[in-house]
Amino acid sequence: MQLVLFDLDGTLIHSEAGIVGSLRHAFDRLGHLAPPLEELRRWIGPPLRQSFPRVIGNDPARVEQAVAYYRERFDSVGWTEHEVYPGIASLVEALAAADHTLAIVTTKMRVQARRIVDHLPFGHHFREVYGPSGDGQHSEKAQMIARALADFDVAPARAVMIGDRHFDIEGARSNGVRGLGVAWGFGSRDELEQAGADAIAATPAELGSLLQPAEALN
Repeated sequence: MQLVLFDLDGTLIHSEAGIVGSLRHAFDRLGHLAPPLEELRRWIGPPLRQSFPRVIGNDPARVEQAVAYYRERFDSVGWTEHEVYPGIASLVEALAAADHTLAIVTTKMRVQARRIVDHLPFGHHFREVYGPSGDGQHSEKAQMIARALADFDVAPARAVMIGDRHFDIEGARSNGVRGLGVAWGFGSRDELEQAGADAIAATPAELGSLLQPAEALN
């Protein structure tokens, strides 16, 4: 059995509509021209406090206002604007049936992530949701993966981190955890390979196959 850590956006759910819509809302409220869609898609995953300064400047008060405007829309409607990727539900059900311990590790604020996970038809299979509290602290994937390992008292060799962006893989590697990339999310195969992914799955079914060898660790 193993601890299986999943990223949320771009791995379990396709959440572009809610996130991009909320980003555009924030820029509109700031009176600032929003970047093009291609750039906004790259904002899906990294903490907003790292992304906003690159466009609106490194003014802490203005950045906090931008984050507040983003939450204004996301908390009301944006969190509902997502779709579960085909094949994910059956994969989660199969992993749970095999007695793997499942958890979420995301840079989305924990309260937002918890709300989404609780409304997923398979959300009850996730034992914990790790995400930043919203104060800008402890928002790095590596820190949250380390916390999950400690909370579940699991050795790195018995854990795996699954995600679509380079920081998912980098966070896994920094903890000695196997990092598996998924090709259906917001990152690219090149990004995942350069980050050092142990393997990259093209489909949820292929991801399930990649997880099989670890079952020999029981």
